[in-house]
Amino acid sequence: MNTSLKNASVLRGPRTQRQVAAVVFWLLPWLAFFFAPGYLLLAVQVMILGLFALSLDLLLGYAGVVSLGHAAFFGLGAYSAGLLSMHGWGEPLSGLAIGVAVAAVAGWISSFLVVRGQDLTRLMVTLGMCLMLYEFANKAVSITGGIDGLWGISMSPLFGLFEFDLEGKTAFVYSYVVLLLSFLLLQRLVNSTFGLSLIAIREGVNRMPAIGVSVQRRLRTVYTISAGLAGLAGALMAQTTQFVGLDAVSFHRSADVLIMLVLGGAGHLYGALLGAGVFVLVQDKVASINPVYWQFWIGLLLVIIVMVGRGGMIGVYQNWRAKKAKEQR
Repeated sequence: MNTSLKNASVLRGPRTQRQVAAVVFWLLPWLAFFFAPGYLLLAVQVMILGLFALSLDLLLGYAGVVSLGHAAFFGLGAYSAGLLSMHGWGEPLSGLAIGVAVAAVAGWISSFLVVRGQDLTRLMVTLGMCLMLYEFANKAVSITGGIDGLWGISMSPLFGLFEFDLEGKTAFVYSYVVLLLSFLLLQRLVNSTFGLSLIAIREGVNRMPAIGVSVQRRLRTVYTISAGLAGLAGALMAQTTQFVGLDAVSFHRSADVLIMLVLGGAGHLYGALLGAGVFVLVQDKVASINPVYWQFWIGLLLVIIVMVGRGGMIGVYQNWRAKKAKEQR
């Protein structure tokens, strides 16, 4: 009996440790809220880009669909929420919903082109769509503001009670709740039968039709969900910064989120958040020292992470844990 209880305790140990680590991880942003109010806006940026990275992780890390144009959906969500506010509708939650809907519809339509090809074709198609949308936003000055962007975005108080203050407290709590709820939904999704089928498609796409799985349909579904999440991040960015610029749909935005995912570790939801945090913090600190060559240090960090081990920082940690466990045996 004692042996059984001991074995059960051992089995529960790693899970309990993961749960404690998860709680600590989600409490970390509140350190900025209570002890470093000057960094609240930076924390908001980390959370928004973390949500954006999660959207790409679902597509690339779990389904194995590569994309160089994910900023197109981020920008669509941002412009949708921004234009809605500029035309007199500044209610935040409905603005988020509109941003998600517009990006998801665009993702569903474009998915018929993207999922048909292989990796190189998908890269070119997604990049082409992003470049076309960027050029459209640049030329449609009467709609998007062109190179000057959308100014004059004004948000109504959240729930009619909480103003979006200059210190960023409302934006912080708002972004935190949206990110946490999105993460929990994604966590359930990737652990569901649908999520496991995405991993199976990534690992052996040619075997899936043999068991009756429609690969194209599932890839179109996950592409649409991923696009909607990217639109959610874009709409959140527009509402909290009250500005939308051309960079929201630029190739650099797509490249940055891909770097975040590689840094943190694709295929791990926490990796997307960790990569976004490291990317933004390194960018902020290095750019304050040398605003011209900060990308060199980001590139160096990326090379080091890739050389040390596969799977980004999460992969390095897992390899270290596995090696440590092996030594203890």
